[in-house]
Amino acid sequence: MIDVIICGSSGAMGNILKEIIERSDIFNLSGEVDENNPINNDLSGDVIVDFSHFSIIPNLLEFIESKRIPAVICTTGISPDLENRIVEISKIVPVFRSQNMSIGINLLISIAKRAAEVLSDSFDIEIVEAHHNKKIDSPSGTADMIAKELNSSLANKMEFVHGRSGNDSKRKHNEIGIHSIRGGTIVGEHTVIFSGEDELIRIEHTATSKKIFANGALKAAEYIVNKKNGLYTMNNII
Repeated sequence: MIDVIICGSSGAMGNILKEIIERSDIFNLSGEVDENNPINNDLSGDVIVDFSHFSIIPNLLEFIESKRIPAVICTTGISPDLENRIVEISKIVPVFRSQNMSIGINLLISIAKRAAEVLSDSFDIEIVEAHHNKKIDSPSGTADMIAKELNSSLANKMEFVHGRSGNDSKRKHNEIGIHSIRGGTIVGEHTVIFSGEDELIRIEHTATSKKIFANGALKAAEYIVNKKNGLYTMNNII
């Protein structure tokens, strides 16, 4: 059995993780971190799965570093400085980092990167994401991840534009537009649009349940628990 510590255990994703673990023959819940159960040195386990709030991440990273427990970090909205800290910590403990644990969305990124390489000279690129009305960060971590991955395949020459308004908003060709929709109970929708002269290509992923993220995180936990130190992503799984 793999002993799992859940960081963010009282949230929606934490509760889904607990339900899956309770029915699992592979995983055992060994510890919980939430607003009523702060991080402390008495926690022990084989791996940490984090779906918490970005404000918790500094303390979580200190704990991972001191206890040398492998971690799957899924929280979005993490600052660039803390992302760099994750990279540093991965040199002494295995860390799996992804802002979206869906295999489908990571496959979308792979396809969209190839499309960007072929189409970017004559097509404009836009990203549209939609989520429920309780989501606190915008754009979504996944939209940000998609934009950065597309940009990396284009020699990082693109500029990100978050929404447009006003009378001086004409699009430049070297832009990647990123747009957010919030409403109701939308689990998550991401669309990459390649718009050329007289033709339009859409690559889209729709999540209909948060279980896909929990299952992906546990797949990552099983993958990373005995790995060498390093930073791992969904690319290592797909």
